[in-house]
Amino acid sequence: MTELSWDQVSARRLARHRLSPSAADAAPDAAPDAGRVADVVSSMCGAHAQVASAAELSIGLRVPGATRALVRRALWTDRTLVKTRGPRGTVHLLAAADLPMWVGALTALPAPSWERSVVLLTPRQTEQVLAAIGDAVAEVDLTTAELTEEIVARTGPWAGDLVMEAFQDMWPRWVAAMPAATRSGVVCFGPNRGRVTTYTSPTRWLSTFAPMPGRAALAALVASYLYAYGPATPAQFARWLAVPSEWGTWLFGSLDLTEVTVEGTRAWVAADDTDFPDDRPSGMRLLPYFDAYAVGCHPRERLFPGVAAHRALAGGQAGNYPVVLIDGVVAGVWHQRRSGRSIRVTVEPLRELDAAHQRALGEEVERVGEILEGKASLTIGTISVGPHA
Repeated sequence: MTELSWDQVSARRLARHRLSPSAADAAPDAAPDAGRVADVVSSMCGAHAQVASAAELSIGLRVPGATRALVRRALWTDRTLVKTRGPRGTVHLLAAADLPMWVGALTALPAPSWERSVVLLTPRQTEQVLAAIGDAVAEVDLTTAELTEEIVARTGPWAGDLVMEAFQDMWPRWVAAMPAATRSGVVCFGPNRGRVTTYTSPTRWLSTFAPMPGRAALAALVASYLYAYGPATPAQFARWLAVPSEWGTWLFGSLDLTEVTVEGTRAWVAADDTDFPDDRPSGMRLLPYFDAYAVGCHPRERLFPGVAAHRALAGGQAGNYPVVLIDGVVAGVWHQRRSGRSIRVTVEPLRELDAAHQRALGEEVERVGEILEGKASLTIGTISVGPHA
């Protein structure tokens, strides 16, 4: 059995997430384009996009020369990215070419507990709503209010009953089917109208869109996950998807995977993906809220060592704080505040920074400004805001 060190695992993950120094320093042989952006998002197995600016920064950090404008172009103009719900039912940017895999896999997962807990629609009503949504958004972007009108017209007044509690408000009954609609590829996000969200059809991105069969899709998703985050355990994969750990164990056992050990701990990689570098992990990065590397990499105690476990995690959950990554592990937190083109970046290191680290930090802050199309300045000090502020 292959025995690996944590350094080998960390170095490979950094490289595959395009976060290693070689990725940062590489001058692209051509200007970055929407295809390169999609390739990076595919390699990281999706980018969390609940906060749009964080997603733009997360992707931009991995594409030399990219800005937030390029990420937006890839999403809304070239459509090499699609905005929809991915792992854990959270909003993600996914490579459009991967959407058949994602939809096939997500519809093959065990039903999420949060959907089982509240039953507002019968199975027949759910079918009617899904059909109505697909018909309504086939060739147009619709807001929630517009979608409500179209669904009620196609199904009946019951679909518009205000019975679903949400943020001190009530939503119409049909909204209970929206998680199933996004998971099954009936609908995805369209471009905002000002501050208002719209929804549209994935066929606007892929004209011949069809979900991959469930079994093949699950195998492809495990391979993609292990490429970005492996070696990993079934429990870690299940946590990433928010499904029962015993189901993850069953799925791993049904696939052709290779078992390895990481400093004595059993984990798995894809059978044809067993090469690991001998280099030590290196480099400095400022990762934004819910960056895929911070959220998806395990074990937590390796990625968030010592004081980082208390300062950079929120109840054990990663992503609520932007983090400073040094040599592959979390070594600080940071925060940005924007006013016009001015971006004030405050960094709270959790260990002493030598001269080389300080230079690298300055360069990284400058890069953050370039990606977000502003002018960034750096302050070293204590971060006083709470998680996800």
